[in-house]
Amino acid sequence: MATESNGSVILQGLNDPQRQAVQHGDGPLLVVAGAGTGKTRTLVHRVAHLIERGVPPSRILLLTFTRRAAGEMLRRAEALLRQLGTPAAPRGGGLSRSLWGGTFHAVAARLLRAYGTAVGLDPEFTILDRSDAEDLLDVVRTELDLVRTDKRFPRKAACLAIYSQCVNSQQSLEVVLAAHYPWCREYAEPLKQLFRSYGERKELAAILDYDDLLLFWRGLLADPAAGAQVCGRFDHVLVDEYQDTNRVQADILRRLRPAGRGLTVVGDDAQAIYSFRAATVQNILDFPTEFAGTTIVRLEQNYRSTSPILAATNDVMAQARRRFVKNLWTAREGGDRPMLVACHDENEQADFVVTTILQQRETAVPLRQQAVLFRAGHHSIVLEGELTRRNVPYVKYGGLKFLEAAHIKDLLGFLRLAENARDVMAGLRVLQLLPGIGPKWARQLMERSLQSGGRCDAWDDAPVPAAARAVWPDLRELLRRLTGDAVPLAAQIQLVRRFYDPILKERYEHAEARLRDLEQLEQFAARYTDRRLLLTEITLDPPESSGDFAGPPLLDDDYLILSTIHSAKGLEWDTVFVIHAADGNIPSDLATGREEDIEEERRLFYVALTRARNRLYVCWPLRYYHAARGPSTDRHSYSQLTRFLPGSVASHFARHVAAEPTTPEAEPGRESVPATRRIRTEIQALWS
Repeated sequence: MATESNGSVILQGLNDPQRQAVQHGDGPLLVVAGAGTGKTRTLVHRVAHLIERGVPPSRILLLTFTRRAAGEMLRRAEALLRQLGTPAAPRGGGLSRSLWGGTFHAVAARLLRAYGTAVGLDPEFTILDRSDAEDLLDVVRTELDLVRTDKRFPRKAACLAIYSQCVNSQQSLEVVLAAHYPWCREYAEPLKQLFRSYGERKELAAILDYDDLLLFWRGLLADPAAGAQVCGRFDHVLVDEYQDTNRVQADILRRLRPAGRGLTVVGDDAQAIYSFRAATVQNILDFPTEFAGTTIVRLEQNYRSTSPILAATNDVMAQARRRFVKNLWTAREGGDRPMLVACHDENEQADFVVTTILQQRETAVPLRQQAVLFRAGHHSIVLEGELTRRNVPYVKYGGLKFLEAAHIKDLLGFLRLAENARDVMAGLRVLQLLPGIGPKWARQLMERSLQSGGRCDAWDDAPVPAAARAVWPDLRELLRRLTGDAVPLAAQIQLVRRFYDPILKERYEHAEARLRDLEQLEQFAARYTDRRLLLTEITLDPPESSGDFAGPPLLDDDYLILSTIHSAKGLEWDTVFVIHAADGNIPSDLATGREEDIEEERRLFYVALTRARNRLYVCWPLRYYHAARGPSTDRHSYSQLTRFLPGSVASHFARHVAAEPTTPEAEPGRESVPATRRIRTEIQALWS
C-alpha cells in the first residue's frame, strides 16, 4: 500500500478533479478532458498511483494512438515512481519494458505473435503498410479485370479506403457507399468480389494489413481459451483519446473488460474529428450506458488559453447537438479578445497573416510559436507564395513519409521476403528490381513460391529472363543467408545493401541522398536484435520523414508552422491563425450532406481554435476568384462567414478589416467638384 507521503507526492500539483481521477478505484472510469486541461498528466499520475498501490506493471495495459504518446507517458510515470523510490521503476526503462503500452495496432501485433495460433494464424505473418495494401488490392483488381476504361471503377486508394471504412465501422458495403462514396454505389458487387479475393490473397501469403490486426485481436478475444488467457493478463486497461476509437476498438475493450472493472478511458467528445478513419464519437458518448456504474470525472480547468479565447471556444461547442456539458475556465487573468478578420480576398488574407506574423516576431514571439491552420492542404497555397516572397521560413506538416520512399521500401522488401517467403508484395517489389523481370514474370515466380508453401528452394530451378540470369544466383544466395538464423540483423542489412546499392544507383536520381537514408535505416535497425520486431515496429510506427529530402538547411533556426487542423490536434502555440473561415471551407462543402458530418466539422473548428494560448485570429476572405491559381480572371463569388460563428458566438471576437479602404488625398490647389462637374458634362454630351 502507498504511504501517506508517497501518496501526497503523486497527487502534488493536481487539481481536485485530476486527483479524483488518479485515486479512483477499480470501477469503470470516464475522464472527460477538455482541451488543455492536463489529461496526459492525469493519466501518468494514475499509472503511478496504480503501481504504488501494488498493481504489478506487467498487469497494466496503456493504449494510445501514437507510440510517442505511450512512450512519453511511461517515461514520466517512471520518473515519478523513481522520485518515490518505488522498486517497480528501476533506471534504464524498466517500466516501459514491463508495462504493456503502445498503440492499438502495436499491442495487437504483440498479442497475435503470442496467441495467434489459437485462431489459426501463422506466427510468421508479416504486416502490410497502407501503400503495400493498396498495391495488393491493385494486383487483385487487375487480375479480376476491374481496370477496364469503359467505366470509372475506383482506383486502389479509394478501394482500400472503402474496405477499411467497412471493417472498422462494422457497416455493410452498401451503407458505407451510400454515406461516403455515393459515386461508387453501382460497383457494389464487383467491390465485394475484389474484397473477397483480397482476403484470400492475404491468407495465402500469411500477411495482415492494419485493419486485420484489430479484427484478429477481437477474434482472439472471442476464442474461449485464448480469450480468457489474454484477458487474464491485465488488471487495468487505460485508454487515451477514447473519442478517436472505432467500433472494432470499442468491441475489443468490451471483451477485455466485460464489466468495466479496471477500465479507464480518457477523451474529449468535442475533439472527435476522425470519422474518415471510421472513428465514432458515439463510443465516448455511450460509454456510461455501455458500462454500468461508470464514474464520470470532468477536467475543466484549462492551463493553455486565456479567458477571452475560452469564452469564444466554449460558445462554439455550446451549439453542438449532443455532448458532455463542460465549460472550460482558467486561472489566467487578462488577455486579448480573439480577432475575426474580414479580408477582401485570399491575397489580402495572405498579406494580413504574414504582416501580423512578422509584427508578432518583433514583439518577441518566435515564428515557431506561431501557427497557421487550415481545413485542407491546398488552402495554404497563396499563403505559401507570400511567405516565400517575403523570405519567411516555414514548415508544413505533411509530405512524403519516410517509408513511402521507394528505396526504403525496396530495402525493407528484402527483409520482409526473408521473414515470410509468401509475402506477395515484398516478393513483387524485390523481383522487379532485377533486369528483365516485369510484373508478369514476378507474379509467376511468386505463384511458384506460394505453391511450395514458401520454401526457400522454390526458385532454384525457376526459369528467368536472360537479362536477369547473371544476378539471379546472387539474389537466391542473399535470401538463403537472410533466412538462416546465424546472421545478426545488422549484418543482414549490410548483406542487402551490398546487393542493392548498385541497383539503387542505377534506378534512382539523387542516389547519394538515398544512400544516406539507408544509412539512417541501418543505424535505426542497430537497436534491434530481432528482424521480425524491427519490421513490425517500423511498419506500425513509421518515421514521418527523412532530413535528406528537406532541402538545404536554413541559416535561420526559426520557422513558422503551417498545418491542417487534423495534423494540429494535440499541439499548441502562442499565436494561431485560422484561415479560410468561410462556409464551404469550414465546414468543407464535402461534409455538409449529413447532420453528423456538420457536427464533426464544428468539432474540427473547435480543435483549431483551442490550439491558441495567447492570441487567436480567425480570417475570412469575402470573395473567392473562380480561377485563383489558373488563368487570370475577375469572375468571383462572395463567401459567407462560417456557420459556426453566428452572432452570439461572434460577439466574443473583436472585429477587424484587414485593409481599411483609403481615400486618396486631393492634390493641393485643386478642387474635386469642378472635375466631377466636367466628367458629368462629358457623359451628358453623349446624348446631345
